[in-house]
Amino acid sequence: MNDWSRFVEAFFKSNLIEQYLPSILQGVVTTIEIALAVVVTGLAFGLALAVVRSFEIRPLNVLIIILVDILRALPPLVIVLIVYFGLPNVGVSIPSFAVLWLVLSLVLAAFAEEIFWAGILSVPKGQWEAARSTGLSFLGTLGYIVLPQAVRLTVPPITNRTVAITKNTALGTVIGVPEILNQATTAQSFSGNATPLMMGALAYIILFIPVVALGRYLETRFAWRRN
Repeated sequence: MNDWSRFVEAFFKSNLIEQYLPSILQGVVTTIEIALAVVVTGLAFGLALAVVRSFEIRPLNVLIIILVDILRALPPLVIVLIVYFGLPNVGVSIPSFAVLWLVLSLVLAAFAEEIFWAGILSVPKGQWEAARSTGLSFLGTLGYIVLPQAVRLTVPPITNRTVAITKNTALGTVIGVPEILNQATTAQSFSGNATPLMMGALAYIILFIPVVALGRYLETRFAWRRN
């Protein structure tokens, strides 16, 4: 057996591809479900925190800043392990899928809040004053004048951060969430061959290459707005 044959046997064994393809595809579906849930809730919560912070209520702002800094400082894996293995000790048991969704949503929200807040601050103060002088309330000014500009400015960094966070769905393997990596490592342990791991890697590439390409397009598309 030559080197090429050994490589194919180790990473692209045809009978293993056929055997484990359904489980890898099931992992892809689970990964997509988690990623979509994380994006929706994470961005919504992050925007909500930025809006609350714009009211400049000092006690709330201090709490938001502390929460955001903690979530940005801690590795997501540490938070996942604390929530999944720690909370049952105080009588709170959360399913593994919900733990992964909750933790990644909070981490994304923390980064999103800082990005949205920077976007809000980037809107010139004169626009706030001009809008208020026309009779708009604070909420009206924020909703109709400030947020549309802030959100457009934050599209590129928000997209990049979202891609980075959603790839952390692979952390689900340590708590038994049947996403791509979990399915691939389980199959590898049973087969004693690296083919399932290669299938998992290809699944991540196929799944996230379009997302990365979309992020690059949005960054280019909205770049002119920062000039």
